[in-house]
Amino acid sequence: MTDKSFNTRYLYFVTFISAMGGLLFGYDWVVIGGAKPFYEKFFNIAHLPAMQGWTMSSALVGCLIGAVVSGFLSDRYGRKRLLILTALVFIVSAVGTGAAQYLTGFILYRILGGIAIGLASNLSPMYIAEISPARFRGRFVSLNQLTIVIGILAAQIVNWMIADRVPAGSTDEMILNSWNGQWGWRWMFWAENVPATAFFLLMFTVPESPRWLVKNRNAQKAMTVLLSVFNKKTAEKELENIGLSLKNNTEKLSFKALTRHKYKRVLIIGLVLAVFQQWSGINVIFNYAEEVFAAAGYDVSDILFNIVITGSVNLIFTLLAIRTVDRWGRRKLMLTGAGGIGVIYLMTGAGYHYQLGGWPMLLLVVMAIAFYALTLAPVTWVILSEIFPNRIRGLAMSAATVALWSASFLLTYTFPVLNDLLNASGTFWFYALICLAGFVFIFKNLPETKNKSLEELEQELVG
Repeated sequence: MTDKSFNTRYLYFVTFISAMGGLLFGYDWVVIGGAKPFYEKFFNIAHLPAMQGWTMSSALVGCLIGAVVSGFLSDRYGRKRLLILTALVFIVSAVGTGAAQYLTGFILYRILGGIAIGLASNLSPMYIAEISPARFRGRFVSLNQLTIVIGILAAQIVNWMIADRVPAGSTDEMILNSWNGQWGWRWMFWAENVPATAFFLLMFTVPESPRWLVKNRNAQKAMTVLLSVFNKKTAEKELENIGLSLKNNTEKLSFKALTRHKYKRVLIIGLVLAVFQQWSGINVIFNYAEEVFAAAGYDVSDILFNIVITGSVNLIFTLLAIRTVDRWGRRKLMLTGAGGIGVIYLMTGAGYHYQLGGWPMLLLVVMAIAFYALTLAPVTWVILSEIFPNRIRGLAMSAATVALWSASFLLTYTFPVLNDLLNASGTFWFYALICLAGFVFIFKNLPETKNKSLEELEQELVG
């Protein structure tokens, strides 16, 4: 990618550092899935479905808290300072979760980690969108999704490498008294401190968002930041456009402001897409891989290896998504994802119904993850980071992220119940219906946003 209007090397440097929030988001989000077969034995909840669901989904309570506070805190204190705080929260959470001796402490530290995830999921893509050129914004924001996927794969590989192989036929007591049951799951969480510490230190080297600086009456410093990214002519034009988008907007900034009629359309699009990204069901595969693969006939050690396979596929297709998001467009990719995943879920449900096992079911799971990584996973974050007006972007992103994590909590908490009520086949058919509904909504409501500046999109969607 070459363009003389901006400093490519510097932009990649800033993007990858801020996107480390995404890497920690991915690691913290998925590490619990590999630790699950072992900490459940340690805390004696292996046969308590309600407690299993609460322990797994407790971090999502923190995600909601983080998403709620991220909007007004980032609008008040800036994107950079809040990302530094986010890194610190990840460090404390990782240390505490791994050191927990009782389930209550474990859950409290998971909630704290969820707060960091909620902050990072909002702030990292928003910061990247606010500093990137319009032509390549989708590609740069997608790099945040790439780091999420790298974090997911890193957690899966670390879990697989730390865990000793579990002999076939091992009882709960044997697992509890093993390395895995006493210490292995702890090191899975502690390993997060390596990237979290790096993120904390490196965030001090990046600038504040120029759009936040203009919004807070610091145009001179914003110009300095823009000149480090763009050539002088482009930087001056960017500064002028940012100023014009904020000039005549004097309404008080609050969540109530989001309900104003002029924001209704764009807010509905953002909220529905955020919910749909989660209720498309893929995160069930990451969080409940043990149940998904066990239903297909795999044992614990094979499950951990299969998880690494799914993570590798996730990474490969995310890399492909980075090359296609600005070329194919957001709308086309979202439609492809909703339709493709829905069809795969129909086939997956049929596979479980007719009791297929082994590699055919693994292949279907891998296909669903490939479609998700290419479409809904990165593109949803790209759209959310670009469709909201400058004036309300922090709060609107916060509202959309709250919706996303609320949907994720419901998805994660209800899967054991749905799986028990409908069996694996019925559960995946249910998710297929949701994908169909998402396809219809996207087809009717989502405009194309590629190659348009944030200010141009504001004019088109809000006026």
